[in-house]
Amino acid sequence: MLKSLRTLLRKAPAGPRPAVPHGTRFYAIGDVHGCDRLFDALIKAIEEDDTASRKADTTMVLLGDLVDRGPGSAQVIARAREWGKQRKVRYLAGNHEEMFLESFHDLGVLRHFLKHGGRETILSYPIKKSEYNKLELNELQDRLHDLVPQEDRDFLAGFEEMILAGDYAFVHACIDPRRALDDQSRKDLLWIRERFLMHDAPFEKVIVHGHTIFEDVDAQDDRIGIDTGAFRYGRLTALVLEGETRRYIQAIERSGKGKGAIEIEKWGDTP
Repeated sequence: MLKSLRTLLRKAPAGPRPAVPHGTRFYAIGDVHGCDRLFDALIKAIEEDDTASRKADTTMVLLGDLVDRGPGSAQVIARAREWGKQRKVRYLAGNHEEMFLESFHDLGVLRHFLKHGGRETILSYPIKKSEYNKLELNELQDRLHDLVPQEDRDFLAGFEEMILAGDYAFVHACIDPRRALDDQSRKDLLWIRERFLMHDAPFEKVIVHGHTIFEDVDAQDDRIGIDTGAFRYGRLTALVLEGETRRYIQAIERSGKGKGAIEIEKWGDTP
């Protein structure tokens, strides 16, 4: 997996820095992937950080892939939806949400979904492993309609594809570098990878994205990758943008496998 050096993140770039609109604060959260304990810990840390900071118009942005791979996808969905009732929270669609929703009607997608963390998602709903293991693919698809509340499906189906804020654009995967921001396809916003990561010319805005796992935050001049492998490395990251400043809050599971102590680490600019 790709890795960046945190020391590079602390070097101030020359010239004017990208900024979000005056008086606003954004917390962008990387791919949760069913890691409900890390998600709960990071939400608590964000709420404490926002309370301790100067007053601002605060927006939380979830960068997609709430589900799959980790053990608590149903719990993450419920927590994200509840948070949105209490706070200004905006949700971006990820490729794993798309696979999940399409699995209700397409057996081929369901088969693919199960190989990429969908099994864990289904088992986070009220079904025993013994029953799951006995079901044929078409039977499992029928069972999904009973297991997953329509409320969850409607919630996921309503996620956005891109969010703009000043000099920043938030997306799940990345963008097609050959197209303008207002001419992006949903497929690229949810799935693209190498064509974006290998592009070496400037983008219209700084792209904040998840989808590609890095061992730590990957902050480049015109993109910031904050999928730090919650399910793989036990790190869930939030990027905090305020004015021209950038800060990071990270929930870290020290012993792994969903049972260790979770610590919070912060670093970055002072707003």
